[in-house]
Amino acid sequence: MTRRGVAGLLLLAVVVLLASAGPLVSPWRWDETDFTAFRRGPSARHWLGTTQGGRDVFALVLHGARKSLVIGLLAAALSTGAAGIVGMVAGVAGGLLDRVLMWGADLLLVLPPLLVVAVLAPGGRWPVLVPVLAAFMWMLTARSVRAAALSASGREYVLAARFLGAGAPRVVVRHVLPQVASLLIADASLAAGAAVTAEGGLSYLGLGVRPPDVSLGTIIADGQGAAAGWPFGAAAGLLVLIVLAVNLLGDGLRDVLDPPRGAR
Repeated sequence: MTRRGVAGLLLLAVVVLLASAGPLVSPWRWDETDFTAFRRGPSARHWLGTTQGGRDVFALVLHGARKSLVIGLLAAALSTGAAGIVGMVAGVAGGLLDRVLMWGADLLLVLPPLLVVAVLAPGGRWPVLVPVLAAFMWMLTARSVRAAALSASGREYVLAARFLGAGAPRVVVRHVLPQVASLLIADASLAAGAAVTAEGGLSYLGLGVRPPDVSLGTIIADGQGAAAGWPFGAAAGLLVLIVLAVNLLGDGLRDVLDPPRGAR
C-alpha cells in the first residue's frame, strides 16, 4: 500500500481505538453532568473542558465519534453493496431490466436528499438514517460497475461460459465480480467518508441524530454559539480527521487495487 494509504489506515485506527475505548479512558460518562463546572476550559478534571450543560467534552466527543463512525460505515457498506448488485445485474442482464435499473438510479440522482431524509427519518433514529443515507450514495458507482460488467460480458471466456450453459448468477460471481472488486473496495472506503460528512451535516441541520443522543454533527451545532469553543473545535477537528483518514485510505487502496485508474 502507498504511504497515503498507510497513513490513512493508521490515523483511522487511532480514531476508532479512541472512540471504542472512550468509556474506559474518560473518567466521565458522556451523559453525566458536572454541576460544579459549566462551560469551563480544559483542566485536569475535564481534559477538553465542559459544555454549557456541564458535560465533559472529551467523553461527549468520543461518544459522538462512535455514533458517526457506525452510521458512516454501515451506510457505506449498504451503498457499496447496492451499487455492486445493481451495476452487475444491469450490465449482465441488459435489455429492459438494465433500462429500469438505470432509470431508478437517474431518478434518485434528481431527488432532493434533505426532503427525503426529513420525510423518512423525522425522529432522527439512526437505524432509519443509515439506509436513507445509503439510498443516495450508490448511483454513480453503480454506473461504473455497469460499464465494467458490460465490458466483461463481451469477453470470449464469458461468452464461452454462457454457451456452455452458465446462468447469469454464475457469470456474475465467477467472471464479473472479480473485475469490479477493486472498484467496490475503494468505493466503500471513500463512501464511508462521504457518509460521515453527510451525517454530520444532517445532524447539524437537525435532520439527523437528535437529542438526547449525540453525534459529531449535533455537538458542532450545540457548540457553535457557545462562548467557549471547546465542543465545537473538538468535534469539528475529529470529524476532519475521520474524513481525512478514510479519504487517504481510499486513495491508497485505489492505487494498489487499480493502478491505471489510480494514476489518472
